[in-house]
Amino acid sequence: MPKPFRYLEPTFFAGLFDDPLLLVRVRPTGRAILFDCGKMHHLAKRVYTSIDAIFISHAHMDHFMGMDSVIRHSHASPRTIDVFGPSGFSSRMASKFACYDWNLADTFWGNFRVNEVEVNGRVRSTLYRGAEAFAASREGERNGILYENRHLKVSATQCEHRIPVMAYRVDEGAAFVVDEARLAAEGMERGNWLKEMARLFRDGAMEGQRISYLHRGDGGIEERWAPDAASLYQRIRKIEDPAGIGYCTDIGYSKDNVEQLAGLLEGVTLLVCECAFLASQQQKAQLSRHLCTTEFNMLLDRLRPRYVLPMHFSKTNQRGSEPLYQEIEPPPGTTVLKIPDRLTPRPIMESEVPRPVLL
Repeated sequence: MPKPFRYLEPTFFAGLFDDPLLLVRVRPTGRAILFDCGKMHHLAKRVYTSIDAIFISHAHMDHFMGMDSVIRHSHASPRTIDVFGPSGFSSRMASKFACYDWNLADTFWGNFRVNEVEVNGRVRSTLYRGAEAFAASREGERNGILYENRHLKVSATQCEHRIPVMAYRVDEGAAFVVDEARLAAEGMERGNWLKEMARLFRDGAMEGQRISYLHRGDGGIEERWAPDAASLYQRIRKIEDPAGIGYCTDIGYSKDNVEQLAGLLEGVTLLVCECAFLASQQQKAQLSRHLCTTEFNMLLDRLRPRYVLPMHFSKTNQRGSEPLYQEIEPPPGTTVLKIPDRLTPRPIMESEVPRPVLL
């Protein structure tokens, strides 16, 4: 079976009961983006150093306390990490930086650009400069795509958990794919010109670029010229919906929240979504503004993802994960993915610590 993603490689670095932690690696570059950062001391340093952007749903401890680990492993690297969160998030990051003394800051230290996403989608950015002990400077406001490069783009919507909570979607960038039927209908023949067109596509240089191509006419195959490679490609490209990953956690089940999620996540390839409580715990779920399995199933029926990964199961459910999976009823076409109950190491006891020999 073909993989659902060309460029993206999602890894859920948590168990069902652990703090949510979704890493999405971009295969062509080896770089990554991260969604939420609660308990994350179990990650290898090479994971931290691959992260270019972090998307925080909200500032509850189990979704945000791991930012200290990110700062610890990244602050002395000469790069800028983008961090996104709801309105007011920049002051929370400023508090993180203010907790520590930075008197040994060096000129090669990296930066954190903190991007607050307003309810209207407007983004307000502040740069915290490592070389200046993470002093803040405003970078202004903008509209448009939240975060984008040639392999992916990230969009978001705001939901409610008695505080603003961000849900995110990451879509793969377009790939260079030729539709054989359209190629034949245009009378075009394959050849090295397609490799040249693919190179122009990868370089983002198709617009206004003259290019030759092979055309089969009555007199055989001949070389022709097109004044614009981008227009030529639109005639022969294969139309595909981009594969996408949705991330949603800590929301109450309400009409407004469901409508916000439907506008962002409907038909997503992979949905990573909280399911904190069982059906019998619906009242507790509603009081704490989380989802139970009944509401989770209704949300799945609305969004119809190809795959769903339930996560963030409440630690009050001591019987383990099986009751949760038994109550999940996905709609036709949706596959439920299972993860271990826990991935984080268990705490060690005092009696397990090797003691030095006292002479």
